Amino acid sequence: GGDGTVLCKLINSLSPGAVKKIQKSGMAFKQMEQISQFLQASVFYGLNAADMFQTVDLWEGKSMPSVQRTLMNLGGLAVTKNDGCFKGDPSWFTRKAQENRRDFTDDQLKQGQSVIGLQMGTNKGASQSGMTGYGMPRQIL
Repeated sequence: GGDGTVLCKLINSLSPGAVKKIQKSGMAFKQMEQISQFLQASVFYGLNAADMFQTVDLWEGKSMPSVQRTLMNLGGLAVTKNDGCFKGDPSWFTRKAQENRRDFTDDQLKQGQSVIGLQMGTNKGASQSGMTGYGMPRQIL
């Protein structure tokens, strides 16, 4: 499995100083600690904890797709932040959705109240008027 040093260098490139001490080690618990530091720094950077892989997913190679998802989400966050730290091709990643506030005047809000939303139905086009129910017997004369 990975020892976490590359991941720690990655998060430090996006958020300088996020992981204080990066060191290669042959000891399992040190390697897992490095991976864990990357994960903590990623949450601090703004990644959602639900989007993260677990340390064992990488260290034991158990769930590489979840590791990949975490890295793709991190890339998307870095591209969205657009703070100059990301140095790659932004087209590799999907930007995160950002708030797009709209402020309406009282007049605009009043006009909106008189509109019938389409989810309420419409009085145009095809309708069921004049149709008989499916369960109705046919009249045979």
